[in-house]
Formats: sequence, structure tokens, C-alpha cells
Amino acid sequence: MSKKITLLALALVASTYAFSQVNSDQVERLKDTTNLSEVIINQNRLQIPFTKQTRNIQIITQEDIKRLPARSVNELLAYINGVDIRQRGPFGSQADVNIDGGSFEQTLILLNGAKISDPQTAHHSLNLPIPTEAIERIEIIKGPASRIYGINSLTGAINIVTKSATSNLISAQIYTGSSFQNSEDTKTGKYYGKGFQLGIMNKTSKFDQQLYLGHEDSNGQRYNTASKNNKIYYQGTYTPDSLNNIATSIGYIDNQFGANGYYASPGDKESYELVKTAFATIQSKHKLSEALTLSPRISNRYNEDDYRYFRHDLSKARSQHYNNAFMAELNASYDQNYGSFGLGIESRFENITSSNIGKHSRENYGGYIEFKTEMIKNLYINLGTYVNYNSDYSWQVFPGIDLGYDLHTNWKLIFNAGSSQRIPSFTDLYLNQRPANIGNPQLQAERAKQIEGAVKYTSAHIIAQAGYFYRTISDFIDWTRSVNTEPWQPQNIDNNKVQGFHANLRIDLNSAESHTKYYATIGYSYLHPKLEDGRPNASKYTIESLRNQVNLNLTVSHKSWSLTTANRFNERLSYKSYYISDVRVSNQINKLNLYADAQNLFNVKYIEAGAVPMPGTWYTLGAKYTISY
Repeated sequence: MSKKITLLALALVASTYAFSQVNSDQVERLKDTTNLSEVIINQNRLQIPFTKQTRNIQIITQEDIKRLPARSVNELLAYINGVDIRQRGPFGSQADVNIDGGSFEQTLILLNGAKISDPQTAHHSLNLPIPTEAIERIEIIKGPASRIYGINSLTGAINIVTKSATSNLISAQIYTGSSFQNSEDTKTGKYYGKGFQLGIMNKTSKFDQQLYLGHEDSNGQRYNTASKNNKIYYQGTYTPDSLNNIATSIGYIDNQFGANGYYASPGDKESYELVKTAFATIQSKHKLSEALTLSPRISNRYNEDDYRYFRHDLSKARSQHYNNAFMAELNASYDQNYGSFGLGIESRFENITSSNIGKHSRENYGGYIEFKTEMIKNLYINLGTYVNYNSDYSWQVFPGIDLGYDLHTNWKLIFNAGSSQRIPSFTDLYLNQRPANIGNPQLQAERAKQIEGAVKYTSAHIIAQAGYFYRTISDFIDWTRSVNTEPWQPQNIDNNKVQGFHANLRIDLNSAESHTKYYATIGYSYLHPKLEDGRPNASKYTIESLRNQVNLNLTVSHKSWSLTTANRFNERLSYKSYYISDVRVSNQINKLNLYADAQNLFNVKYIEAGAVPMPGTWYTLGAKYTISY
């Protein structure tokens, strides 16, 4: 344990010499993220403007983050069509995320392009210290993304892109909220939550940096669901000239919460979990010539998970896990008048020491090449392949192609086809948690193939897309059992086939001079999954995916006032449908922003994961004050 902490500390200290994802010439283009036509999507090797994208990509902009009644990445993602957030821990404590009907293990999480998913279990992949205040935008890339990001992006990837400091600012934010329901723990008082956040930005001619400190705590929303987390995030960028920059990011979160009903209901009523996550990234970008750009990066993610089945008796049924993932990459782009090449290599080293998983390690090496061109009139072509070697699963190849054809100035036809893979987590393979769950070291890696066609409309005020996809996953992994007396165990199910339809519309019809402005995002998705497996086993995750999903977010602003209503309808395959409506009212008074939120306005009773009833109506008041120095 001490060696792990020492190595982590060295990584964090070393990373103070590092890099940012967004280079200096992009900062000006990204200041107004409401204009998505100006956003550049960074896909490791190649940079592609949003208007020329031939993938199904949705973006949560900085303006969306300000308007929506949310205070965590988990809550923000819940408002995106095709994304299924299944929260066990309300208020951002613990959540699973999947895209277009995949499992929570099949979505890759990235921070500025660096992989930060958890190799122990994806239950912890969203344990992030990134405050929403630090986020420039969130990119949701749907469909197999192994050609772009490597393994474990089976059904998609979520890339959190942070801001660059553009001025000298200090911000302070406080908030508190309650359901006004009586606490079951104390029999007196009400359930409540509160938090604060401090942010500092500093900008000089060649160096910019940001530091965010935050604390949140709640006594829960029902028995033994109290939570507490402390987080810190630092980012610094050094730009000596227009051809080079170096940056670092460092983050740490200490998250603990009552886990009543999270994993093993009804026996886990007194369970408690403590999760600590630290990461550091160092990356740089060097334009060696007009044609050639190199971008090296190293990153490290360390996680501790302490699960206490009996919080008042640590002598039994306690699980302690320590895992680390170190990654090194070298990305390059080479531009010619006929097109652009992207290529690179990467390696990832994962290890775990655990009380009920054991001690294991594995290595992963990948190489990739990609080519995009617009030489043929009105046609965008982006194709490539990723070659991967894993020490447990040998060689795999993931080719793919994206095509876009301009029918008109604003209309585009899109087609893409790709493949991807997910390596089983350490929990999938080796868990020994009898009598509840056991792993399966004979598991094969999941492999997916997908095709998609869509039509896209883009203008200065309207962005719309509608499409259809068909995906097959071979050796699909799900936790199953044939009778209730057996433990859950992951198995490779023959084939998981999903057909899906999606439609999204984003509207901003306002002029800059308007005092009253209107913004709207509307999304609908339909999924038709089919599991080709003759075994009558019960499924732990598969049958809980969404069938119908509708999202409608509307904002009306008048001068300094703003009103947002965010609405979502979810229908699961094996659960009742439910409709959730959230509201935010805010007012900007000089440097002070005041806001009031009401989440689950109609007090709907529903469950997203495990046996955890989600909160009923919850009211929050908050204030943020920002000053320049």
C-alpha cells in the first residue's frame, strides 16, 4: 500500500510540468460554445469541426451547463438523449452510464482525451473531481469508438473537455437543499444536502492555471444514504509560442456514502462505501512543421474502494480494492493538400490488489492509423483501423469508416460502420463475493459491430439529426443465474443485437439584440434489443435497458432572468415508465448569480438501479459570486 501511495505521489509531483487538450488557437473559437458550428472535436489524432462530423455526436455546452438544474456530471448526462444514467447514489455519489442500450461497462470515460475509466469496475468511472464550473463542454460520441479511442469504447465514449483560463477570476459558490421529509435516522429534522465550491483562474501571456476546491455532504434522502465528498482539481497550461504548449491536470476526490440497497438488497441495509480516486495527466502539442504535429501524453489513475457490508462491524463482509492504471501515448497528425493522416501508439498497464478479487495485472498495447479527405466534391471520408494487443486476450483489429455527403449547404447524409471491443473488468473475471457474486476467469472479450445511417441539418440557429443504427455484440457479458439460490456470475451470452432510432433537435432562434431569448433541445430514441441465447437464466443488467426515451429542455431568458424546464421520459424493458420534470430559475445581479432548483417536481416514485428509490421532490437554493482581479 505504501509503495502505491509513493508512486502516486511521484506521478502527481511530476505532472506539474504538463499540458492542456485545447491549444491556444482553439481558445478563441471555443469562447462561445453555444455556436456549435465553431466547435472542434478532438479525436486524439485528428481535429474535425462539428459541422463536418459524420458520427452521432451530442454536446453539452458551457451555456447548457449554466442553464440546466444540475450540479454534477452525472446529473448533466441525464438530460442527453440516448444516454442512460442509472444512479444508485443521489446527488452525484454513485452512478452508472451507458449509451444506446449498452451496459455500463461498455462506455469509455475520458478527460480531455485521456482515458479515466476504472479497470476494477465501471461503477466507479464517474467518480470524478471535475466541478461543472471547470467544464467547457461534454462530448458524447455514440457507436463503436475503438478506432478513435481504443478498447472499452464498445458502444460509445464520453469526453469531458475542460476550460482554459482566459482571465483572472475568483469564484465562490454555496448551495443547500432539502426534500423537507423527516429523517429516518434521527427521527427528528429533515433530509438535506449542502455544498460549497471555490475556483481560481489565473492568466498570463504564456501561462494559465485553474484550481477548484469543493465539498458536499448530505444526510441522505432515506435511511443510510448519507454522503460526503471532498474534491480538488488543478489544471495548468504553458504556451511558450504558437507552435508548442504543455499542460497538466491533477484531480483527487474522497467520496463516501451509505450504500443501502446499492448492490445486495435487502441484506445490505447497513452497508457503507468509501471511494478515493486520484489522477494526473501530462500532455503536450508540438507543431514541428506546417504538415506534422506531435502530441505525447502520459496519465495515471489510482482508485481505492472500501465496501463495508456491515458499517458498524468491520470484522466481516468487508471488501477492499486498490487499483492503478498507467498510460502512455504518442499521437501525430500529418496534413497534405489531399487529406490528413492520424497515427500513433499507446500502452496501458493495469493492476489490482484486492481482498476478494486477488492480485492481478495486465498490459495493453495499441497502434492506429486514420485518414480523412475532402478531395471528392461534397464527400467527407474518414477511415482507419486500430490494432490492439492485450496480455490476456492477444490480438484484435478494429477497422471503421465514416462517410458524409453534402446534399445542400445545410443538409448532409451520414453513414458510418465500425467495430470495437471490451476487455472484461477485474470484477468480471476474479470477484469472490460468495454467496452473492462470483467472477468468471473464462470470460472472452466482448466484440461489437455497428452500422448507422442518418440525415443531418446544420445552420447558425438549428441543429437537427435523425438516424438508424444496427449493432451486434458477440460474446456479450451479463451477470446471470438460473435459480435464486445461486450467486450471480458473468457469462458470455451468444449475441446481443440492438436496432435503434434517434432524433435530436437543437434550436436557438435569437438575435444578439433580443432582450427575451428562447432555447430548446428535443430528443427521442427508440431501442429494440434482441438477445439470442436459449438459456432461461435471470439477467442482472440486460433486461433493464431503455426502450423509449424522450428529453425536452426549454429555456426562456429575459435580461438578467432565466427559467429552464428540463423534462425526461424513460421506459425500461422490465420496469414501469416514468416522467421526471426539473426546473431552474436564476437571476444575474452584477457579479452575483442566484438560482433556485426544483428536481422531480411532481414527486415521482422510481428506481434507476439496484433497489434504490430515487429522491422525491428536492428543492435547492444557490448563489455564485465572481470577481476579477
